[in-house]
Amino acid sequence: MQQLHAFRDRPATDISGPRPSRDAAEAALVEHYPALVRLAHLVLPPSLGRQRRVLTAHATVQRALPRRRSARSTRSAPVPPPRTPREEARAWLRARVVARALAARAAGPAALALPRVTGLRLFPRAGGGDELALDRALAAVTPETRAALALTVLEGLTPEETAALLSAAGARDPGRALAAAEELRAAVPGDLAALLRGPEFDPCTVHLRPTDLLRRRRRGRVAILAAALLLTAVPLAAGALRTQAPPPAAAPAAPAADPAALLRTDPERWADTSRVDFTAWPARGARGGDIALLGRALAAWAEGEAVPRTTPGTAPSPPSAPPALLYAGDVDGAAVVLLHDGLRLARYTEPPTGRPELVLARADDADVTSAASVVLSRTGAGTRYLLAPWIAEAGVRDLGAPATPARKLPVARDGVTAPVPAPGPAAACAGTTVLQLRSSSRIVEDHAFLVADLGGLGPAHLTWTPLPAPGVPSRQPREAAGPLGLAAWARSGCLLGDLRDSGVRSVNRWEFAAQELPERAGRALWTCLRAETWEGTGRVDVLLETPARVPAPPRPLVTVPDTAACGRFGQHVLAGGPWTAPSGTRYLLAAGSRHVTAITAGGAVRAHARGRLLAVRSAAEGAVVLDGRLAGGGVLRGWTPAG
Repeated sequence: MQQLHAFRDRPATDISGPRPSRDAAEAALVEHYPALVRLAHLVLPPSLGRQRRVLTAHATVQRALPRRRSARSTRSAPVPPPRTPREEARAWLRARVVARALAARAAGPAALALPRVTGLRLFPRAGGGDELALDRALAAVTPETRAALALTVLEGLTPEETAALLSAAGARDPGRALAAAEELRAAVPGDLAALLRGPEFDPCTVHLRPTDLLRRRRRGRVAILAAALLLTAVPLAAGALRTQAPPPAAAPAAPAADPAALLRTDPERWADTSRVDFTAWPARGARGGDIALLGRALAAWAEGEAVPRTTPGTAPSPPSAPPALLYAGDVDGAAVVLLHDGLRLARYTEPPTGRPELVLARADDADVTSAASVVLSRTGAGTRYLLAPWIAEAGVRDLGAPATPARKLPVARDGVTAPVPAPGPAAACAGTTVLQLRSSSRIVEDHAFLVADLGGLGPAHLTWTPLPAPGVPSRQPREAAGPLGLAAWARSGCLLGDLRDSGVRSVNRWEFAAQELPERAGRALWTCLRAETWEGTGRVDVLLETPARVPAPPRPLVTVPDTAACGRFGQHVLAGGPWTAPSGTRYLLAAGSRHVTAITAGGAVRAHARGRLLAVRSAAEGAVVLDGRLAGGGVLRGWTPAG
């Protein structure tokens, strides 16, 4: 059942330009309704949540019509007026929609939640990895920047016209918004217009899902009981009004170590929020009401009664405000409490014997994948995880056996998994057992992804970027849970063991070049394995993967710490190293990413090659220096093994 409630019309922002007649405005609104709603949806704040943002976008457009029939112009337009009355009406509506969407930042929740839909949830269709990355980038900029981007990319306005429209709509600094929009446009790979016109950003093509039916029934019963109590209390309240005391002073803020002040998130918040991270986790576990246990956990952290063990880059300081409770229960014979202060995770463990342990780890800027699971315990039986409430399926997979289906992982009702055994001593390498998780369709992120336990509280997210196809723009890293991604990670999964206990957040395998080997020895693959930490640093391992009759554990050709290379802010790479052919002849091989146009070798080997591949005979010993020429005219220094 749906109910559409009217809402109070806020005063419209004064828009420069000739005001069309009501008939012309209505015709333009009907004709361009999808484009106007998409424009409003892009400008509105993502903090509204998926459903409220969709509904508010429709309300913003529907309330943009003029109230009275008028063909007079209020002021002269700051930009050249459109040629036809229909274009004139569309331009006027577009400016009015932008002004109302920008003004939505200062509006209260009651003004933004209209029209209202009861009993159903509405949200746009899910896109791919590129759309998700763009959505996050849009959420990080100002509404004026989103408006400038939408007006220039989708509406085709010039910078001058966009600046004039934003100024009339109330933007304080249109020039800065245009500059920020241009920076965002340059940072997004691929066709930005096609992404913005895709289903991810289309509030007119939405999914419908019911809300929690059982929860609605309970709320209905509570509402009936509350109404009955209210009717009983009215006579008493009427008499009490005559002698009502002054309101008490505001209570002081609760101390961070008070168990009663722990934050507890609504169990259904994760299904209707724009922040799908640890802030959406509810409190779970059988000991959530154990005040004594919670008090000891808080005292260990907030009052410094325990020396915390921290992952790299994590501050050991106590929380500045009461943290949120994520879990409290018994796991493998020990009491475990999991807390979150908005920036860090804290896991307090009371073992059956011995001293309690406190572990802190950074969790700022987490997302649907990096906040999908937390390690609760590690024992001889294996590792137990606490899964996020949006995880619908969980399995265990061996990266060394990509063709073997994932084994289903049992999960208790409170989100705690069965123990996941570590690889046995007979395994060829360590760190190849990973979790394959699938998120719920209720958050429009119904996709599978891989995470690997690398010693921290939160497992690392594994992705891969395949070889770029000729003439196709480079893509963002994608999930590695498909057949091709699993086959790719089977060749480099052994290297994950070297990243343990280093605070790694994500690892991406980027296949940046392929090379035909000399003497018809087959095809080699150049791969960049980038591990990103929670503190922002990155480590890169460059691999030269060549055909081999007997598979051997991979060995990095070059390892580079603390670098931005092979990532979003370091998209050019050049590497080289020695290779011995089956005949025994030694060669120097080198390869660059797609924007490398020439390679020059100096030092022990001197050679030059046009293009992004080099292969020359090299009998000399000693260091080699590589330089690459970029398509834009720059020079890129390459990586080679030392000595």
